[in-house]
Amino acid sequence: MDKAKIRELIAQMTLEEKAGLCSGADFWHTKAVERLGVPASMVSDGPHGLRKQDQEADHLGVNDSIKAVCFPAASATAASFDKALIEKMGEAVGDSCQHEKLSVVLGPAVNIKRSPLCGRNFEYFSEDPYLTGKMAAAFIHGVQSKNVGVSIKHFAANSQEHRRMSSSSDADERTLREIYFPGFEIPVKEEQPWTVMCSYNRVNGVFASENHWLLTEVLRDEWGFEGYVMSDWGAVSDRVKGVEAGLDLEMPSSGGYNDRKIVEAVRAGKLDEKYVDLAVERILNIVFRYTENAKPETPWDMEADHLLAADIAADCMVLLKNEDGVLPLSREDEVAFIGEFAAKPRFQGGGSSHINCFKTTSALEAAEGLKVIYARGYSIETDEATDEMIAEAVAAAKKAKTAVVFAGLPDVYESEGYDRSHMRMPECQNALIEAVAAANPNTVVVLHNGSPVEMPWIGCVKGVVEAYLGGQAVGLATVRVLYGDVNPSGRLPETFPKKLSDNPSYLFYGGEGNVTEYREGVFVGYRYYDKKEAEVLFPFGHGLSYTSFAFSDLKLDKTEMDDTDTLNVSVRVKNTGSRAGKTVVQLYVCDKQSTPIRPIRELKGFEKTALEPGEEKEVRFTLDKRAFAYWNTEIHDWHVETGEFFIEIGASSRDIILAETVTVRSTVELPRRYDENSIFMDLLADPKAKEKLRPMLEAMAKAFAPSDNAGEAAQEAISEEMNAAMLNYMPLRSMVSFGSATGEQIEQIIAELNR
Repeated sequence: MDKAKIRELIAQMTLEEKAGLCSGADFWHTKAVERLGVPASMVSDGPHGLRKQDQEADHLGVNDSIKAVCFPAASATAASFDKALIEKMGEAVGDSCQHEKLSVVLGPAVNIKRSPLCGRNFEYFSEDPYLTGKMAAAFIHGVQSKNVGVSIKHFAANSQEHRRMSSSSDADERTLREIYFPGFEIPVKEEQPWTVMCSYNRVNGVFASENHWLLTEVLRDEWGFEGYVMSDWGAVSDRVKGVEAGLDLEMPSSGGYNDRKIVEAVRAGKLDEKYVDLAVERILNIVFRYTENAKPETPWDMEADHLLAADIAADCMVLLKNEDGVLPLSREDEVAFIGEFAAKPRFQGGGSSHINCFKTTSALEAAEGLKVIYARGYSIETDEATDEMIAEAVAAAKKAKTAVVFAGLPDVYESEGYDRSHMRMPECQNALIEAVAAANPNTVVVLHNGSPVEMPWIGCVKGVVEAYLGGQAVGLATVRVLYGDVNPSGRLPETFPKKLSDNPSYLFYGGEGNVTEYREGVFVGYRYYDKKEAEVLFPFGHGLSYTSFAFSDLKLDKTEMDDTDTLNVSVRVKNTGSRAGKTVVQLYVCDKQSTPIRPIRELKGFEKTALEPGEEKEVRFTLDKRAFAYWNTEIHDWHVETGEFFIEIGASSRDIILAETVTVRSTVELPRRYDENSIFMDLLADPKAKEKLRPMLEAMAKAFAPSDNAGEAAQEAISEEMNAAMLNYMPLRSMVSFGSATGEQIEQIIAELNR
């Protein structure tokens, strides 16, 4: 239905009907206006599968939902670095939504992994905003290609569960723009998600649900968002302020309470009715977009999706360590699978995204027919490993050529609603790994977790596979990777620090009372670790393969450019090993000499490439202004500082293989304002100011210079270098004190420079 017809409908509605449409009918449905033919529509939790529930169901997953397919969580899919793969997953989710008559799936979740402690890290993509934004855009493209909407969430700065409904995320403008906004901005500009979900928290003191700057000035006016904004469930504080700020739909139902607040505010002249009309128009635009393209006859082949989930999970797995080529395993050798996760894998997180899976495949089931012996090792339910369990595991390890320990974080360790209190795995699992490694030198650990963990046993084992939370077919995927049917190609979307206290947010995470200060600023994840030259367990972008790759022939199509130009980059990559495999070409940009304090390098491009043994391909990238820019708080915009930049190709943020230089010229002159307290370091960096000050500088230089009659000691006391250094930090007013200018002359110079 076009906008004109929707506006005709709205004109026929009573104020009460319009206000009613601004909140849910129940837990999962929008309201209908039957007399005008306005249908209700249903939304469902996601994003890695459907959690469709009836209106009596809960939001946090305590009660059952329909049987569905659980795909890998975002913590896993981000590790694929594969946009085409996650788009395919989005298409499958979109088809399932059409089959189940769902208009919007709630996801993807794109909040930045500020700390390993966040309880919802398993459903967030990355510590890097560019990777987050691009992976989210690919998923959204897949879902919405099926004429089903998404609700990208949670806008914004929702990087902790602790006090999530009351805490204020206090971050400066540059930090928000460079780190916490791009995960939303990129998909909004590239894919136009049908809806955006605002977060529970405050942002710099104002609830996201009533934050006009967030929901209108940034999201709509700057980024061009056209859909409707819905609240997270129960996120509304002041409904009237929310309507005016740009919050269109309150979810779930308030039982009519907030609807009446809207009506009362309009009739009292406290809220302009145009804001209500606009909210209703945005909501109905999406409702009719879905209903007019609904295809409930769309087939949903869950068995096919189960196999797709396995394919996706296998491509997401990250081979962290592979000493002496302990992997892949041989089908001819006896292998011990140890740990209850081998039989009962942890493959999803707790809370609103918890899927009621129609089936699961464990590694033990997938290994049927192979020479595998199993030992339980520990109990998930009691979180302990008895002496008998460890003895059984050690005995199995001694019989086998290789011992594979399936370990990680139990459900209770990470979930929506609360944060982790530490970065450790259960002590029983650590003890088990150490005992098995002592019994068998060929020990491999497979990790099931949604966020980094400490690895006190890392030096004792030969192999580590990070499976993250790989969905219901993770066992099938794991066996394929362990035995080499799939060559691992995942890369870490986050840094694994050695210990929690190494994390840049460690001192401030969680905050004090209802305020959390993002004091680390833009130095989140690898931006901090690399700048500080801190030792890490595994760096951002790290991942090994069963084959090898070589990068060569890095080319830039220009060596100088204006910031309004684009730079085309190409590099060749070759499979130099004996197995087919995929690699991720990572492109980083490094400002060689920056005036603002910036990270060493930032990811600005990535491409996953499949290569047969000996095969070589060219990979291309195009970089625009944003690849070189930082957020300038003086002009409140993106700005490129004139200078040289490295274009780097790497296998991780710590493994840069090739680099070339380009000079970028800024086309925007930053405003300069001077006063009597401006120092010479800043004045002399401005050619115009330098020329104006030349006569006075010469006079000052004479005043400072030792006379020809001065003794040797006096001449050594104040050298020319010392004079220059002292001058740098002296304010303009000091010229009066040293007799190089009058106060009137200084005032005149300031006036001329500020014209």
